[in-house]
This record gives sequence, structure tokens and C-alpha cells, in this order.
Amino acid sequence: MRPVDETPKPRHRPVKGTRIPMRENDPLERIASFTEVGLGYDAAEAHTEAMRCLQCAKPPCVDGCPVHIDIKGFIGKIIEGDECAGVEVLKTRNALPAACGRVCPQEEQCEASCVLQRTGQPIAIGRLERYLGDFDLARVPAERCRPEIAPASGKRVAVVGSGPAGLACAGELAMRGHGVTVFESLHVPGGVLVYGIPEFRLPKALVQAEIDMLAEIGVRIVTDAVVGTTYTIDDLLTAEGFDAAFIGSGAGLPIFSGIPGENLNGVYSSNEFLTRVNLMRAYEFPRSDTPVWRGRTVAVVGGGNVAMDAARTALRLGAAHVMLVYRRAEEEMPARHEEVHHARQEGVEFVMLCSPQEVLGRDGFVTGMRVTRMELGEPDESGRRAPMCVIGSEFDLECDTVIMALGTRANPLLAKAAPDLELDKRGYIVTDADGATNLPGVYAGGDIVTGSATVIRAMGAGKDAARAMDAWLRRS
Repeated sequence: MRPVDETPKPRHRPVKGTRIPMRENDPLERIASFTEVGLGYDAAEAHTEAMRCLQCAKPPCVDGCPVHIDIKGFIGKIIEGDECAGVEVLKTRNALPAACGRVCPQEEQCEASCVLQRTGQPIAIGRLERYLGDFDLARVPAERCRPEIAPASGKRVAVVGSGPAGLACAGELAMRGHGVTVFESLHVPGGVLVYGIPEFRLPKALVQAEIDMLAEIGVRIVTDAVVGTTYTIDDLLTAEGFDAAFIGSGAGLPIFSGIPGENLNGVYSSNEFLTRVNLMRAYEFPRSDTPVWRGRTVAVVGGGNVAMDAARTALRLGAAHVMLVYRRAEEEMPARHEEVHHARQEGVEFVMLCSPQEVLGRDGFVTGMRVTRMELGEPDESGRRAPMCVIGSEFDLECDTVIMALGTRANPLLAKAAPDLELDKRGYIVTDADGATNLPGVYAGGDIVTGSATVIRAMGAGKDAARAMDAWLRRS
């Protein structure tokens, strides 16, 4: 890290103007490949957007960020034209800025808290974060930003899972001087960042480059290690000699609707479909001849970001027609507005207020899906109006592939990993506010504690647990 420059800076005078749009690849061209949709800001665009920032004395955007990044600070460095310093400010709280700048829902978090949100033109915090993350990755490895590492503590920590929570926890613990080994069940590290998010939204090489930076500060990653089969938590703490453990294994067990016909050939969970395409590189066909059914007419059931990812991936695999079937109205979809906009641009058909009743088939293969129309009633516990079936409104949709994007839940393999670990009735780990479980020295965070959430919230949980683990390790 460079010494702090304490030279007085001239008072910043924000420049009024509209938010700088991000350049994108043409929709008709991008559906023919898995190249990234957004092109990011260049230096001039980033500086112009940063100049709109008010540099508030007490910036509310920081409170809107789950990991409390010094947003004012890194934007201030862009204003000064010192990107290197901006990266340093950013990486003190976030080890994966290029990834988070692309996939975090800033419009619901930091940007929603921006003072300029009142005008409908908040600062494009996520795009500026991406700009600095990409700036750092574009430098030769020897010049990239590396955090300061505390003296070695002599303590060793096992981290289960290399998704956002596990990586954030591992990085924080390594910076605090502890020896960290991450155990990943799959053959590639990154968790949902690599198997769940398509290449056109988050390039795999970018994720690997950010993981490589963690390796350079001492984090060791072991792949093909299934905790619950290869090891138990007790094995790690006794036979393997670790002093503490963090469980950040995510919640990746897919949910199905339970309707007839879900066992037909051509029915996927979104998890399986996206994992085959992302992790097994079906997007590189024919160079990677991954076994994945390439439907011509695809129906995706769901309204979240994963449903959008599955629908847009199916288009890129050659589907002639992709339908998104959702039981509520479009304005109630939980997906990011940006993802909905991109899906519509690319030709996905939105079949709203319809709920699947049965997957239809012949000779063991999907031929269609029977749906019923819905209408919205009174608000339910989520605050959204509850969908209700319209009697006698059933009709059939013709399709040869159905992808269920209905969410995920905790994997029961977790109970084998630590039989004495306290779980709630849904199978998620019970922790206190610091991420501590009922087992001494065992902490947890991310989706395996909260259920499905955002990348940055999982990272926040990992970092919070790491700080609590550091204190526990130094006491023990």
C-alpha cells in the first residue's frame, strides 16, 4: 500500500448533469455469443460521472452498502485522477470489486441511499466500482493493489466453500495474519460467481483473476473437497489441525414446483442448467462438447435474476423462442430492472400472471406446459399482492424444454458435515450476530444462514464473521 498523500486538495465542486449511460453490445449481435453485454466506462466517462458526486460530509451511500465501502473516498480519487489510490480505498473493504461492480444490485443498496436518488439520477456507484476493479486487473500482476498483511498469528482456519462469503472471509482472515485454507467441492473455485452467473454478465477469467489475488496474499484453495463426504467439520478441527472453521457453502439445492411431468427429459432446474453451461463450458461448443439439451422452444418458470440468466442463456445456445412464465405481474418480478430490460431487448417473451399446472410430454420428452391464468388479490406476507388462480383459464404452451428457476434451499449434506451443528427448521445454520454457531470455533455466513441473498450481502457476512473469528482466535 502506498503512503497516504496528506497534501490539501482543492474543494470539490460537483458538476450537474445526467447519469452517464454505459455502452452495451447490440442486442441482435450479443445473443449470438457469450461476450459481455456491458462495456463499462472508459476513463473520460468515469471521470465525468464521478464529478457529479456531491462528496457528502456524511455520505448515506456507505450505510447502504453491506460491506460499508468508503464510496466517497474511492469516487474522490477518480475525481482527482488517481485511480491507483481509488483501488486501494476500494480494496480495503472489497476484495472482488470487478465482480461486485457487475452483479450487485446497487440500485437497491448504495445507489438507493445516494442523495441524488431524489432527482432520479443517483451516482452510478456500481459502474465506477467496476471501472476501478477493471483498471486494477488491467495492470501487470506485480503492480496490482495488494492489502497489507498482519504478522503471522500461527493460527489456521478452514473455510468451507469458495463463493462470495467464503472468499470474503478468507481474504479478511489472511490480511489479519492467519493461515487460511478454502475447501471447494467443485473443480473450480468461485462458487455461484462461476457456476451460477453467465459469462455474458460476469466473465470467468475476471473472477479467476480476483481469486488469484487472494492466493497471492496466502489463501490456499483445495478443490474437489466435499465437506460432508471428503471431510467433516470435526475432521478439519481435529485430524487436520485447524483452529477454527467458517462455513460458507451456500444454499444450492434446487426447488421444484411438484407439478406432474417434472421428471420428463427436457426439464431442468436453473441450477443444473446454468452449472452445465457455465462450469462445464457449454457456451464454448463445439470446443467444449458439454452434454446439455439445446431446446428450440424454451419455457423458464420464475421471475428473479436466475430466471433471467437461464432465459438469456437459452437464447445464446440457439433457442428460437424463449418464454418467461411468471405467476405475478412484471412490475412485481424480483429481478433487477437492468436484467429485465436486457432480456426484453434480446427477445425473451414475458408470459405474466400465469402459473404452471403440468409439464406435458410424449415418449418421455417434454412437448409443452399447461398453465392457468392468475389474478392478483390482497397483499401477502411479502407485501406483494397474492396471485390467485382464475378458474377455467387453463391453456397450453408449446415447448420442448422447461427450466424451473424457483429458488434454492439448504443442502441436507450439511447435516453430515457437522451432525451437532444447530440448524433451523428449513435446514439453515443458526448463528448469532457475529456468525458464531453453537459449536466452539465454528462460524457461518451467507446463503447457508440467510437463504438466497445477494453477492455483496454474502461477502458482508463473511467479513463480519472473519472479524469475530480473529478476536476469538486471539483469545483462545
